[in-house]
Amino acid sequence: MDIKREEMKIKNICCIGAGFVGGPTMAVIALKCPEIKINVVDINQDKIDSWNGDLTNLPVFEPGLAEIIGEVRNQNLFFSTKIDKAIEEAEMIFMAVNTPTKTSGEGKGYAADLTFIEKCAENIASVSKSDKIIIEKSTLPVRTAERIKEILDLNNDLHINFEVLSNPEFLAEGTAINDLFKSDRVLIGGADTKSGNDAVKHLVEIYSRWIPRDKILTTNVWSSELSKLVSNAMLAQRISSINSISAICEKTGAKVDEVALAVGMDKRIGPNFLKSSIGFGGSCFKKDILNLVYISKFYGLDQVAEYWENVVRINNYQTKRFGEKIIKALNSDLKTKTISILGWAFKKDTNDSRESASISLVKNLLLNGAKIKIYDPMVPERLIINDLENKFYEDGINRQDIIRFLSEVIICEDPYTAIKNSNLVSLCTEWDEFKVIDWEKAYSIMCSPQWVFDGRNLINKAHLEKLGFQTFIIGQP
Repeated sequence: MDIKREEMKIKNICCIGAGFVGGPTMAVIALKCPEIKINVVDINQDKIDSWNGDLTNLPVFEPGLAEIIGEVRNQNLFFSTKIDKAIEEAEMIFMAVNTPTKTSGEGKGYAADLTFIEKCAENIASVSKSDKIIIEKSTLPVRTAERIKEILDLNNDLHINFEVLSNPEFLAEGTAINDLFKSDRVLIGGADTKSGNDAVKHLVEIYSRWIPRDKILTTNVWSSELSKLVSNAMLAQRISSINSISAICEKTGAKVDEVALAVGMDKRIGPNFLKSSIGFGGSCFKKDILNLVYISKFYGLDQVAEYWENVVRINNYQTKRFGEKIIKALNSDLKTKTISILGWAFKKDTNDSRESASISLVKNLLLNGAKIKIYDPMVPERLIINDLENKFYEDGINRQDIIRFLSEVIICEDPYTAIKNSNLVSLCTEWDEFKVIDWEKAYSIMCSPQWVFDGRNLINKAHLEKLGFQTFIIGQP
């Protein structure tokens, strides 16, 4: 017998996960929907304390975010560790928890680890006393919604209706707030049933408060989940493509920035994501491509898997060859050399260093005996050290050697302290302040040989060489 249900009204939203996705997304929804109470919850007390603390020290740095948090926090946006209470109150629940790549078991190194998602679903089912709309906000493999629904129904003793939607985020770190305000598109995938369509309608109504309706795309759940992976894979593919061309440019005398400009003027191609660098980073690109590789292999599409895996290989190759050129420039003798690393975040205007090329670069330089001085304007010392420790552990380095390597690392509070007494400066992140470094001053405080390695095409080669520097700019002869 069909159970007649009252039409749901969205008065309370719960977001499980207070990270790079959950915090900014919920802040903007709170700003645009002041009548809806939003609880962002997380098991990490320190993170929640940071969200509730000083606006200049939020756990996520994004231009414009602090101002929004200051306006809506404790008005209709709340940060808490009271997860069960927030779930019980909410009609709509966003799942924005971490989905790292598996480090063991089936799919190790490729598939997404859904442990946190599954625990999240189990908790929602056990706590809920009324119908809920569950929204996948984390980046997930295709058909994860099906698994979430199975868990919800299996742990549901009260005949509660759970509708699972896919609503992937397409935020670029560093421009996340602008991306949320003026999205290229909002993608919502749901089941083609009455209750599924009703759930989609509720989420569409929220986004319609500030996003034009023609930019809100509704699909089935599977198309939505796959679209997120494919979007990131194709963006990463463009970066790997131009990075592969940068290697050719260095051999032939062409300049990669000029090649990219000429190619990007073709309207069929466009200029975006054609900026050569020492390699892409961030939480999504590598993880999502490897997820796509795993899915392809799972369905027996080995050629497809190989194609996408090569995008990651080119990225790793770019970082590796940059480091090899540094070692060669210093005559393969790094034991008496100090190298300055300017930039630890994987891109400017974010404090996120996940999968940053700087991590692998510094690890390899330390293994070759270098002393390292690091400066980044937003990434704290504890995170830099943690990144290096994790990288060494990942590569099987024992604890005693890790301690020895880290003793050769100094974290600095400004670029000139990092540059002082070094033999080589490596520009790894395109922070604006690195574009205005006083290179004459830098030359005077460095030790011979004075090298600048530019992994972001920031410097004026002729100017620096006139000052006496030896230079290498990625993608230039």
